[in-house]
Formats: sequence, structure tokens, C-alpha cells
Amino acid sequence: MKKSTQTTSQSHPWHGISPGPEAPEVVTAYIEIVPTDAVKYELDKESGILMLDRPQRFSSQCPTLYGFIPRTYCGEQVAKRCAERTGHKDIHGDGDPIDICVLTEKVVSNGNLLVHAVPVGGFRMIDGNEADDKIIAVLESDLVYGELQYIAQLPRPLLDRLKHYFLTYKQIPGEGKRSVEIAEVYDRQEAMEVIRRSMRDYDKLFVEPEAKPAKKSAPPARRKAPAAKAPASRGSAGRGTRGGK
Repeated sequence: MKKSTQTTSQSHPWHGISPGPEAPEVVTAYIEIVPTDAVKYELDKESGILMLDRPQRFSSQCPTLYGFIPRTYCGEQVAKRCAERTGHKDIHGDGDPIDICVLTEKVVSNGNLLVHAVPVGGFRMIDGNEADDKIIAVLESDLVYGELQYIAQLPRPLLDRLKHYFLTYKQIPGEGKRSVEIAEVYDRQEAMEVIRRSMRDYDKLFVEPEAKPAKKSAPPARRKAPAAKAPASRGSAGRGTRGGK
């Protein structure tokens, strides 16, 4: 078989993949970890490769598929919405893509994959003074969760389990208590608004600077032509046409 000379490369999960043509109603989500993972996987932002961030030191495990929405960014617009809705001051975005939890009845054995998900709501989480929203979604066409459209339709124990995970997974015994709170549980419409804002934040940071044309430098000023000199007399021996000596 003739060896192909064409090379292929994996698209960067954050920058090289679209959030989907129907976003924010239906989004493409990149899954980093699954409920059975005993270690915390996280995307290396520079390379786009999934890396082992740390072993799970305690029993806290995310009860759903967990990852982020490509080409989103938790920045100024997301932070502004958080401040407006909660009354908190000096809120900043956490500088990461928007996190998403995806519910499915199926067992998914490992992460590092893409799924189509339908947002149904979310948690307005604040970590310190940073907005850290968690979009809650269902796997598209899932046999159990696929027809749900609103967060109020989800089982209360499942939401409580998600809240417990996000309020405790960064808390390490023996260290000072982290200032983490879920200030609001919001519905589908607000989830889509947060996703829209995160897409605008992404465009402002990564797309618009590249789209701006390079600033053209001003053309150099034209030099004035030297004044014409009287032609040398034909009888002047040894002198050129410029009148030089």
C-alpha cells in the first residue's frame, strides 16, 4: 500500500472545535472526566491534550459527565451577568471555558470525547470573587433524560448531589475553608444567555484581535525636488551639466 504523504493533526478541543451550529440551544461539549474516574483529568490549554491534573484525594466524584463548551470563555460578560443577578461586587470571570455537566443514563467509560448536549439550566457558582458557572445539560436523544427541557424536571437528589460535589471538591481537610457558593440555580433560558455571553467573551479575546487589519504605517513624506539650475555655458571647459566644480 502506498504510504500517504498527507499529515493530520488533532483539533484543539477548546479553540479548534465549534460549539455547534445550533448553540446555545444544542451545544457540542468536550468531556474531560466521567463519574467512574478516580483521578482528575483536565485539558492542557497550550497543547490541547488531556492531562492528569491530580488524583482524587478523597471520595468526591462528579456524578455526571463533566467538561466544557468549546470556544467559550468565562470573562467580562459572564462576570457582569453574575454581578447583576447576585448583587456581588468585584466579580471577575475565572478565565476558563464554560463548564458543563451532561446527564445520561448510559455508562461512558472514559473522557476525551465530544457529545451533543441540550442545556436545561445551571448553577451560578462563585469561587472567591470569580464567576464559575456550571451549565447543566442532558445528552441529546438520551433515552431517560433526552426529553427533559427544564432543570425543575430533574430529580432533586441528583441536583443535591451535584451541588455537594461542586461545593466540596476543592475543599481539602486541614486547610482553610474555601469561599465557594452556588448563588443561584437558573433555568434553561438563563443557561443559554450565559453561553451566549461566554461565546462573546471568547470572540473578544481570541477572534476579534486576529480579525483587525494591521495598522498601516503612514507613507514617507515626499521630498521636494531640487530647484532647477541654469545650464552651464557651452564654453565652460571642465564643468558637467550639474554645475559641479
